[in-house]
Amino acid sequence: MTLPIPSLRTLLFRLHWALGLTAGLVLALMGLTGALMSYEEAVTAFANRDRLEVTPGARTALSPATLAARIDAQAGGRVANVLTLSDDPRASVHVRFARDPETRARPPAAYADPYDGTLLGPVRLEEAFTTVRDLHRWLLLPGGSKGWGRTITGACTLALLAFLATGLYLRWPRIHRWRIWLKPALSRPGRPRWWSLHAVIGTWLLPVYLVVALSGLTWSYPWFKDGAARLLVGAPEAAKPASPGGGKAAGRRAEGAGDAAAGGAAVDRAWADFRARTGDAAGTAVLTLPGADTKAIRIRWLPKGVDAPSARNEARYDPATGALLASERAADAPLGRRLLDNILEVHRGRFFGDLVALLFCLAALAMPGFAATGLTLYVLRRRAGARRRAVEAAAPAGAVRTASP
Repeated sequence: MTLPIPSLRTLLFRLHWALGLTAGLVLALMGLTGALMSYEEAVTAFANRDRLEVTPGARTALSPATLAARIDAQAGGRVANVLTLSDDPRASVHVRFARDPETRARPPAAYADPYDGTLLGPVRLEEAFTTVRDLHRWLLLPGGSKGWGRTITGACTLALLAFLATGLYLRWPRIHRWRIWLKPALSRPGRPRWWSLHAVIGTWLLPVYLVVALSGLTWSYPWFKDGAARLLVGAPEAAKPASPGGGKAAGRRAEGAGDAAAGGAAVDRAWADFRARTGDAAGTAVLTLPGADTKAIRIRWLPKGVDAPSARNEARYDPATGALLASERAADAPLGRRLLDNILEVHRGRFFGDLVALLFCLAALAMPGFAATGLTLYVLRRRAGARRRAVEAAAPAGAVRTASP
């Protein structure tokens, strides 16, 4: 007796529900954590609203090197290496500290007064969002980005692509009417209603999940990131050119008072040059000071009144002299380069605007819904199969054959 060979549709259907019972549960967790991170900046700003503003009065803002030195004097051994400065005179400075040279852990960020360097307190909710981010990326499993967690989330992202392909094939309508394709049949009872919700909402969100999956794979697999770089810019992504004299001896992080003073002067010269070149055009500027991890003075900035990451510009300066090394404007970059440079914002949908970012957040929140409806369909199908087998076992053979379609 030869076993019947299942059709392609049957094989894809089994693959779809098998992945749903395994990878689907992980994707549901990744969706929830991804939705939480979609508005991390807004939530963090609300939780720290009392530390975001200062009273300028008649005071003059400190130069970046002096500001960093005063912050370091209060930080208990921590070293400030990223300052987020604003053109708003009432805005405080967001400070990130350099990683610990032994543990490679980054100390908690803080806010500081730009006029006297006083630390205003740590960033609330930062540790909570760090935990959410680690759960999203590698499920909090040991090894972090180099452990099994990243392997699992990468495989589940590939499974998401399989969901999209098999789901699209399985629900391709025999009759091509838009109502069947795009409108859920909520009036149908039982399993058809759940299937309609699962399939129609999946169809609506398919483009979003495709972007999420493809952008997410750039963190999971280096070969995929290289392939994306070749597709978008024609070559694998290369590191930013390092300036001469970089490393641990560069700039303000150098050992010795003389080198540190010279490095601080270079930072201030770079900042003065940046302000002279941009004038009143620059709004928020993220200044990365030179050190063991950053070998150049780097300034990433947004135009005044603009908060879209896709509009971010960048200037890099020599850490020894403060001379301009390179200046890049987002408006001058081709679309492929902007996509690659802002891959996180593409992943979150913010690259495409606020409305699309909201859609991406809602799509992430829908992930657990797909897991729930898929599991419901699986259970209902099993129950229906069990009832059918019970009826067939109890009924006479002829009656069963007569009742069969």
